[in-house]
Amino acid sequence: MKRHLKTALVALCLCLATASASSAGSPSKTLLVLELDECIRTALKVAPEVGEAQADLELMLSKQQEARAYRYPQVDVMALFGPAPGAKRDDISPYVKTDSSFNMKDLTWFTSADLLITQPLWTFGKISENMKAAGHGIEVDKAKKQQKANEVALEVKKYYYGVLLARELKGVLSELQEYMEAGKKKVRELIEHEVPSGDEMDLHKIDAYAGTVNKFMEEALKGERLALAALKARMGLGANVEIEVATERLTMDNDPDADIETFIERARLQRPEFKQLKEGLAARSALVDAAKANYYPDIFLAGVLSWAYADKRDRIDNPYITDRFQHAYGGVALGMKWHLDFGIIGAKVAAEQAQLNRLQNTNNYAEAFIPLQIRKAWLEMKEAEKVVTITKDAFTSAKKWGAAALANFDFGIGNPKDVFEAVEVYGKMKADHYQAIYNYKLAKANLEYAIGEQPAASY
Repeated sequence: MKRHLKTALVALCLCLATASASSAGSPSKTLLVLELDECIRTALKVAPEVGEAQADLELMLSKQQEARAYRYPQVDVMALFGPAPGAKRDDISPYVKTDSSFNMKDLTWFTSADLLITQPLWTFGKISENMKAAGHGIEVDKAKKQQKANEVALEVKKYYYGVLLARELKGVLSELQEYMEAGKKKVRELIEHEVPSGDEMDLHKIDAYAGTVNKFMEEALKGERLALAALKARMGLGANVEIEVATERLTMDNDPDADIETFIERARLQRPEFKQLKEGLAARSALVDAAKANYYPDIFLAGVLSWAYADKRDRIDNPYITDRFQHAYGGVALGMKWHLDFGIIGAKVAAEQAQLNRLQNTNNYAEAFIPLQIRKAWLEMKEAEKVVTITKDAFTSAKKWGAAALANFDFGIGNPKDVFEAVEVYGKMKADHYQAIYNYKLAKANLEYAIGEQPAASY
C-alpha cells in the first residue's frame, strides 16, 4: 500500500511539475528521488516493448472472441430494389401462353428481402479447437508481456547499480586524491626542513600518480552521468525532470542461501518462456486438430425467409411456381456443408504440424539452455560473493600496510616507495571490492531474470 501511495505521489509531482512549467513559459527542473522498485514500475508503465506485448495480447483476445462467435447463429440479409416486367395471371390460366411478348410499357418495379439464418450444430472440432488455440494463445501473450517486463526490469537494475558503482568509485578516487594531497604536503615539509628522506623526485611521482587518479575520476563522473541519463530515458521522463537514486551505498544483500536445483525448479514454475512454450505447444496442437477437422462436413440448422413484391404483377399461389418478383415464404431445414479438395487441406494440416514440430524443438532447447543460464548466473553470483570478501580483506590489509609505511616514513626510516605501493594497492583493491559488489548484484539480477522472478507487483 505504501509503495502504491508513493508511486501515486511521484506521478502527482510529475503532473504538477508539467503544469507549472507550461504556465510559467520556461520549464523548471523537478528533482525525483526514487527507489529501485519505483524506477522499475515507472519504466514498465512507459516501456514500448511492454505496450507492444499488451497490443498483441488484445489482438489475441479479439481472436478468441471471434472463435467463440462462430458458435452462434449467423444471419445473411439480401435486399434488392429494381425494375421488373409486369405479369398477369391470365398469361398462365387456364393454360400457359407461350406467345406473350414483353412490352416496355409493362415495365414495373419490385423490391425483395431474403433472410438466411444458420446455426452450427456440429463442426467436428473446427470451432472448439480454434477456441482452444485462442485460449492458449492468450496465455502465450500474457507470458510474453511478463518476459518483456522482466527484460525491462533487468535493464533498469543495471543502470541503477551502475550509478551506485560510479559513485562508490568516485569515493575511492576522492580518498586517493586526499592521500595524494597529504603526501605532497608531507614531502614539501620534509624538503623545507631539509630532512634526508625528502626528495623532489617524490613530488613528481605523486603528481604522476595523481594524474592517473584524476583520469579515472573523470571516467567515473562520465559513467555516473551516462547511467543516470540511461535510467531517466528508460523511465520516459522529460527534460524538465531530474532524478536521483534513493540508495546511498552499494552494499551486499543478506539473501538466504539456496542450491542451484531450487532455482531451476522455481524457473520451471514461473519462467515466462516455459509458460510460453507450454501454452504454445497446446495452441499448436489445437490448430493441428482444427486443420484436420476440415476433412469433415459442417452440420447446421438453417432458417429461410424470403419476400418480394412487384407492382403490376399478379401473385400466383401455386407450390409448383415461384415468382422471384412476387412471393413470400419461409422454412427451417437441417443442412450439411462439405468442402472437398485434392490436397489443399492435407497441405494445411502438414503446415500446422510443421509449426508444432518446430515449437517442440524450441522447447527441447529451452529445457537444456535455461538451466544452463541459471547455473551461469548462480556461479557468477557465488564467485562475486567470494571476491567481495577477498577484496575487503585485501584493501583492509593494504590500508594497514600504508599506515605502517607512512609511520616509518615519518620517522625517517621508511621508503616513500612503500607508501606509494600501499596506496596503489589499497585503491585498486577497494575499487575491485565495489566492482565485485556490483558484479554480485548484477549476477543476482540475472539470476532473478533467469528464474522468472516478477519485477513488481503491479505496473
